[in-house]
Amino acid sequence: MTTTSPRQLHLNAFLMNAGHHDAAWRHPRTQPERVTDLRYFQQLALTAERGLLDSVFLADGLALWGKVRHNALGGFEPLTLLSALAAVTRHVGLIATVSTTFNEPFHTARKFASLDHISGGRAGWNIVTSGTVDEARNFGQDEHLEHRLRYDRAREFVEVATKLWDSWEDDAILLDQERGVYADTGKVRKINHRGEYFGVQGPLNVPRTPQGYPLLVQAGSSQDGKEFAAQYAEAVFTAQQTLADGQAFYKDLKSRLARHGRTEDQLLVLPGIAPVIGSTEAEARALERELTDLQVPEYGLAQLSGMLGTDLTGLPLDGPLPDLPEERDINGNKSRFTLVAELARRDRLTLRDLIARLGAGRGHRVFAGAPEQIADELEEWFTQGAADGFNIMPPHLPGGLEDFVDHVVPILQRRGLFRTEYTGRTLREHYGLARPVNRLVAAAVGEGQPV
Repeated sequence: MTTTSPRQLHLNAFLMNAGHHDAAWRHPRTQPERVTDLRYFQQLALTAERGLLDSVFLADGLALWGKVRHNALGGFEPLTLLSALAAVTRHVGLIATVSTTFNEPFHTARKFASLDHISGGRAGWNIVTSGTVDEARNFGQDEHLEHRLRYDRAREFVEVATKLWDSWEDDAILLDQERGVYADTGKVRKINHRGEYFGVQGPLNVPRTPQGYPLLVQAGSSQDGKEFAAQYAEAVFTAQQTLADGQAFYKDLKSRLARHGRTEDQLLVLPGIAPVIGSTEAEARALERELTDLQVPEYGLAQLSGMLGTDLTGLPLDGPLPDLPEERDINGNKSRFTLVAELARRDRLTLRDLIARLGAGRGHRVFAGAPEQIADELEEWFTQGAADGFNIMPPHLPGGLEDFVDHVVPILQRRGLFRTEYTGRTLREHYGLARPVNRLVAAAVGEGQPV
């Protein structure tokens, strides 16, 4: 007789400079002067590892986001930083954002293979298509590639990257010093890819890695994004405001997997939540008000303009949103546009209200409470079909992550909802996901040709 282990939460720490609240850098509990201090991020990673979290995650964009006049923006390139974090941690996973629109598959596959080797199998790739015209203009383009075409390019990009990771078999390296044979060249193959967007010969110049592929993560919730996730992603970072919305997204995404030959346990849904933690609910609410009071309306209005694809400059803060374009006319982040527009309409928010509501989570759920209340919220979404775990977005750092690790994680452990020790070695093992088979081998070489 076999027994099935009880289902447990998966928790990722989303690290962002002084914290996720756009006024965090002004709060006395943060250290904005350290956003380019390696030791600061090493401290955060070690805190996440002390809490037995599955992974840490770094977002990235290829332009300077927002108004740097009013926020602690800019910082490290994520793969460089995660390589340095790998040197001081042993267990926690390391997930970096890399765009498929403004990179090439070969060097992306090479960098992630390197990080996976350096970390002993803890690398993850958050696959994004990029969403702003400012990014396009940093790469010689006047306008951003159309939304659907960005996803077409992304599909081919991932196909090429996975072929490159498969271009070395696991046992290709022989290390036969006596015969002078380092590798079996019958097990190192060219991929000879010729597609609409890319032509790549291969093989990769990095041997196959501990995980085979890095964990593949995706964050878009548009129709194109969800279909892409169903085909390729193994974890999805998403944003919903209500339990009902979370349940609907979870059911929709999981229902798409079968047509791609996948099962529901092959993709984890991890909604973002920004927990504002106090020893009591009143203390948490007071901290939330402190952060709101430190907001700069000009900054919030600029952020909101970007999310909605509408210039809101000069509009009265205590007035409603103006008429907005249709989602089909948005060429940036379609899912975030829809979420913010619906939030404003549902709760009849003024611009000032909306800036305050988005300050800590940029559309992700924000919840203020005592540790027990935070744990209750996570448990409800987890047990009611809205989440397999969570992307934890501390509103302020380092204290917000420390509060979660020291006060919320023990409650989840006592309830049997979260691990009490690391039992796996790789990021895939933390998330309960299989190591991918080598598709070039499985296809009996197919398009792969020996070197």
